[in-house]
Amino acid sequence: MSKQLVLMDHDGGVDDYLATMLLMTMDHIQPLGIVVTPADCYAEPAVSATRKILDLMGRSDIRVAQSTVRGINPFPQLYRRDSFVVDHLPILNQSETIRTPLLAEPGQDFMIKVLQEAPEPVTLMVTGPLTTVATALDKAPDIEAKIQRIVWMGGALNVGGNVEKNWEPGQDGSAEWNVYWDPISAARIWQTQIEIIMCPLDLTNTVPVTSEIVYKMGKQRHHPISDLAGQCYALVIPQDYYFWDVLATAYLAHPEFYELREWETEIITTGLSQGRTQIVPGGRKIFAMVQVDKEAFYTYILQQWAR
Repeated sequence: MSKQLVLMDHDGGVDDYLATMLLMTMDHIQPLGIVVTPADCYAEPAVSATRKILDLMGRSDIRVAQSTVRGINPFPQLYRRDSFVVDHLPILNQSETIRTPLLAEPGQDFMIKVLQEAPEPVTLMVTGPLTTVATALDKAPDIEAKIQRIVWMGGALNVGGNVEKNWEPGQDGSAEWNVYWDPISAARIWQTQIEIIMCPLDLTNTVPVTSEIVYKMGKQRHHPISDLAGQCYALVIPQDYYFWDVLATAYLAHPEFYELREWETEIITTGLSQGRTQIVPGGRKIFAMVQVDKEAFYTYILQQWAR
């Protein structure tokens, strides 16, 4: 069976590193590289942590590129500083040097090159905003034909968003952060013909990171990636934290765990609801993950961390 070609585009939050780790454990996937979009992070520590994780997993053959795009509504500093914490975890700093290469070219240009050179269409696994993808499409419209689909953690369809009104006074609470960071770019992707499979807050809200599962990671901490995953989740356990990006990424390995539903939608780009993914008759058709076999998902990630 030929391997599925996947290019990862993450934005440096704690769960983005864990999603990257999960992707690297998938036998039937051929990762073509990782782009770090500087959204839910500070760019330098996020890129550094990503490269150190690939070193730890013996995947220093994977190329990493830093996107230089910018969003409209910055993530809170409180979220973004986690990239510094992860980059300083002892397990990632056992070596003096980082072997995984950081490319000189910007992530959006790397994305264009990877897609143009790929022998067949590629799945984009996006766990942050869609800005790098939109920028790449604007620069090289021909790559649209080389994108098989976008699997994306983003949006909120029939639930409230996670952009809190008391933090963002220009927002009514309907937006999800990966859309809100740059609604215009999300709307740009909505104008394409690319298949979109969303993992929205509707589903991620049902799959919280619990103490029970973090303790289970601790029990298998003799496996380095389980140890790292447990440390990362310990960092965020006091917050309301969910398996956002990990849940979205696991879809690549086990689509049978999930139920998809087609919706007609639009992205609101202005006003108090900017960043909202709204269901509208006649809107852009997308697929959304609406159900997941939670036990199967939890079992799967614990098994993968124990490799």
